[in-house]
This record gives sequence, structure tokens and C-alpha cells, in this order.
Amino acid sequence: MKTAISIPDQLFLAADQYAKSHGFSRSNLYAKAVAQFLEQHPADHITKKLNEVYPPESSKLNKNLSTMQFNSIEKEKW
Repeated sequence: MKTAISIPDQLFLAADQYAKSHGFSRSNLYAKAVAQFLEQHPADHITKKLNEVYPPESSKLNKNLSTMQFNSIEKEKW
């Protein structure tokens, strides 16, 4: 599929140079970049939905409990 996008000139030139120096087309570079981005961000919509369902609660650890847990671990010499 063909598409048109607008990107800053400097980014275009850098992408063009990168593609040429690595032996593939700009189209292939852009396709790989979009695929990688989507691969790295698949669960964004799931996180958003979960955040809508569950109320915001602090994830801060209780200092006393944390200290007691840390002190219960046997000390080892390295």
C-alpha cells in the first residue's frame, strides 16, 4: 500500500541515509520502524481499559513493613 506522510527534513535525510547505507529502501525502513513500534506498544489499550476499571491506588510500600521484610533476609558475605 502506498501512503504519504510528513516528517521533518532532517529526520527524512537521516532515514534516507541510513536505508542507503544498510542496503534497503526507505519504504522498507519505514515499514520496519512502524512494525517495531507496534510490537513494543501492543498493550497500551489494555492498560488504558484497566486504568478505567480500577481506582487509582498508591503503590508506595509501607516503610515499616518494608524495613521488617528487609531485616528478615539473612545477611551473606560476598
